[in-house]
Amino acid sequence: MSRKVPYGGGRDLLVASTVEIVAERGLRGLTFRAVAERAGVNNSLVAHHFGTREALLAAALEWAVERSIESTGLLSMSSEEKFVDNLVDSITTQPELQTFQYEMILEARRNELFREPVTLLYDRYQAVLADSLKRFGIEGDVSALSRQVFAALDGLVLQYIAGVHPAELRDAVHDIWLMLQLRRDVGIPTTSRASGGVE
Repeated sequence: MSRKVPYGGGRDLLVASTVEIVAERGLRGLTFRAVAERAGVNNSLVAHHFGTREALLAAALEWAVERSIESTGLLSMSSEEKFVDNLVDSITTQPELQTFQYEMILEARRNELFREPVTLLYDRYQAVLADSLKRFGIEGDVSALSRQVFAALDGLVLQYIAGVHPAELRDAVHDIWLMLQLRRDVGIPTTSRASGGVE
C-alpha cells in the first residue's frame, strides 16, 4: 500500500501509521498489531515507544496537528494565493490528517482520557491563527477572531470530508481571506475578551 501521510522513521513512522489506520478504519480498527503491520515493524516496538493505546493516540493527535499546521501554511498568511492554495492543497491531498483529528474529537466525548489532548488541539490551532492574524496586520485582541476563523476553516474541512467539491472549498477559503483583508484594511475593531466589548 502506498503511504498517504508524510513521515520519517522510528516514532514518526508509528504515529503516521496510527493516523492512517484510524482515518481508514476508525478507532475500533486500531491495535498495536495493525500499527506494526502498517509500519513494517514488530509489535513490541510499538509497545516500547508508547506503552498504551491511549498514549499512542495522544501522540498521534499531537503529530497530526503539527503536520496540519505545517502543510496548510497557517503559520504564515503572506499572500492570498498562498493562503488559499496551501490550505486547499493540504486538505485535498492529505485528508487522513483531518479525518483522524475528527475521530479523536468525537472520541473525546466518550472517553475523558482524550479530552485534554483535544482541548490542546483547539488551543494550538487558535494560538497559531492568532499569531498569524497579528502578523497579517490585524490589531487588538484577536482571540475571538482567531477562534471564529478556525471554526469556519474547521467546518469547511468537515464538509470536504463529507463530499463537498474542492472548487466549493476553494471559493469559501478565498472568501475567508477577503473577509480578513477587509477587516485589516478598514480597521474593524476586534472584540475584547476582557471587557466583552470592542477595542
